[in-house]
Amino acid sequence: MGSYHGRFIWYELITTDMAAARAFYTQVVGWSAQDESRPDLAYTVFCSGTTPVSGLMDLPHEARRMGATPRWMGYVSVDDVDAAADRLTRLGGSVCVPPTGSNIGRISVVADPQNATLALVQGMIAGQQKPPEPNKPGRVGWHELLAADHQKAFAFYDELFGWRKAGAENGSTEIYQVIHTGEATVVGMSNKRQIDPIPFWRFYLNIGDIDAAAARVEAAGGLVLDGPLELSGGGLIARCRDPQGATFALQGKRSQDRVGRAPASEVGWSTEWGRVSSRGRLVVNKARKDPTSDAEG
Repeated sequence: MGSYHGRFIWYELITTDMAAARAFYTQVVGWSAQDESRPDLAYTVFCSGTTPVSGLMDLPHEARRMGATPRWMGYVSVDDVDAAADRLTRLGGSVCVPPTGSNIGRISVVADPQNATLALVQGMIAGQQKPPEPNKPGRVGWHELLAADHQKAFAFYDELFGWRKAGAENGSTEIYQVIHTGEATVVGMSNKRQIDPIPFWRFYLNIGDIDAAAARVEAAGGLVLDGPLELSGGGLIARCRDPQGATFALQGKRSQDRVGRAPASEVGWSTEWGRVSSRGRLVVNKARKDPTSDAEG
């Protein structure tokens, strides 16, 4: 596992209704679900094909009483979780759950100095044994930190994991920093919107037809918060919320029968829009003239 130090390797949805969440994500993303519960823990593993992708577990009642809400959490692989948690605190972060054994390995739930939460894992023993392939359908294809100050956030993660800044050729701009994590370039950082109460990590799930997936989100009781929005490189993204309130995002393409659309207008980067991505300017589609078509904006 040492060669994967500093890379996202696992994801968990912590929610208030496991059955409803299982039904939602299997319908929207096309995952299958396997019950991996044990006597002291209800746990479901989502799979893309035969490959484990993420876990699903209940939000503890004590956490609910303290105000915690459903959320996706990413796990970063480390060589030594105890040492990493200690280093994190010395860099100004905080430990929410001290290093402990779990059903997936030795873990610690932590927060960076700006209070964005994530988890550390050592010796992954369940699910994904190595970083997922980010370009395959059904996988997490992008990781995005919405920070209070993304420059200071990068300095923290650089010291903690050894992450490196990517240049403009990879899509970095003054307000959006693309990050190398080991051999992968699957992380971006920007400042959060003023309306976002605290910094947080957002995870982008790879799907095929973005329009069809966005329709499935709403049909299954979720909400499309933003999009689908077209990126300058041709892909599209949509920011969403599941029925229990956990936010996530989708990234995919537009099917050929939807390609013929009205000219699009570019929107420059702005944290007020809350529509940032790793690949430059967004392109927002104008409403189609055909009244039978779905207007997008």
